[in-house]
Amino acid sequence: MSKDTFRGGVHPNDQKALTRDSKLQVYEASGDMVFPLSQHIGKPAKAIVKKNDEVLVGQVIAEADGFVSANIVCSCSGKVKALEKRRTLSGTMADCIVIDNDGEYRKVEGEGTENDVEQLSDDEILGKIKDAGIVGLGGAGFPTHVKLRPKDPKAIRYIIANGAECEPYITCNDQLMRTQADAVIDGLSIMLRLFPNAEGVVGIEKNKPEAIAAMTKAAAGKERIRVLPLQTKYPQGGERNLISVIAGVDFPANQLPADVGCIVENVGTIFAIEQAVRFNEPLIRHGITVSGDAVANPGNFDVRIGTSFYELLEAAGGIKEGAELKKALAGGPMMGIAMSSLDVPIQKTSNALTLLTVDENVIAGEQMTACLRCGRCATVCPMGLIPQLMAFAIEKNDMERYEKKLYGLECVACGSCSFTCPARRPLMQMFKQTKAEILAQKRAAMMAGGKK
Repeated sequence: MSKDTFRGGVHPNDQKALTRDSKLQVYEASGDMVFPLSQHIGKPAKAIVKKNDEVLVGQVIAEADGFVSANIVCSCSGKVKALEKRRTLSGTMADCIVIDNDGEYRKVEGEGTENDVEQLSDDEILGKIKDAGIVGLGGAGFPTHVKLRPKDPKAIRYIIANGAECEPYITCNDQLMRTQADAVIDGLSIMLRLFPNAEGVVGIEKNKPEAIAAMTKAAAGKERIRVLPLQTKYPQGGERNLISVIAGVDFPANQLPADVGCIVENVGTIFAIEQAVRFNEPLIRHGITVSGDAVANPGNFDVRIGTSFYELLEAAGGIKEGAELKKALAGGPMMGIAMSSLDVPIQKTSNALTLLTVDENVIAGEQMTACLRCGRCATVCPMGLIPQLMAFAIEKNDMERYEKKLYGLECVACGSCSFTCPARRPLMQMFKQTKAEILAQKRAAMMAGGKK
């Protein structure tokens, strides 16, 4: 039986009042559009255009290169300016396609034409999702057409629509559910066609009453779909937390949600599925929240992928007069990526730009003390880990204990431990870095073994 929350978690100030009633404003970019070839988990896409090629909106400019990969679809019309390395959200240089945007947004033939979905086979539905370049919009960007091909579709019991949006400041999915509830439910119905034994459950935190009402109305009369209001608590929107709440199961890191009969998709992804399958609209734009106390006019925007974050900030009025920007985040304050420059492109997985006048990490560093052994970090960890002991293992360089005894690789880097720590220790940052190092060593060992 479903419940309304998971074990652990914290209650940060959600700061959603800044934008919760700001409708999604369509913003059309005027500058160059930049498309990194890697905007998803898996192998980067392979460019299929060259310099000086003319391109149109909806044209595939890079193809999926391997089983776990995804197409990149052009969101503007114009001419290919360059295929070169550009700085991206991660702060590193990556292969990108740069388009000289002509501002006319001329489309490929057939984009926007409606299909008779009832006449499409399962393979045709999955093919349209793949062609559209759809990936998970609520997390790491796993290619959606791959996720929707589990080993045994009949074993899937739940299709979970993640509308929790628990990260502070971010409200673009709230607005999507309020204004496009029928389309989201239609997308969920399309997904359920692929899984005959599954129930569709839409999980929404209770601090979004308008979204709950809109989605409940849209789901009325749908036999296999229900809306589940969730307790407002971070990180309620974590994939494993939702599965724990809705399906009542926990599972180790070496298993996928499909292994326990679940598939989780962000509501933005489900909307993209509906647009692709019903209207031949590829994933070329989605919602972005621009917020924070350093922003002149915080709001929600419907933005084309490839648009510069800097250009989008200008659309939100730029930096507030008299404000001193101390921290820029792609995402929210709990799990967002710190940005050294705003001159980077919006990607498929981008959902927010948060600009703050206070850098809490700097303050925490100045106030940090030795561990107080209070155990609060273990109380709030949604994965049931013991962050205090994990940190000690890292400090002693005991990686075997960290991984094998303390299950450190199960950490999802939600930041709940750092948020609640009275000693202000950077626990999440330690675990995130350690996990990356361990996984890098494992990959290197596998590659070395394969060369022998």
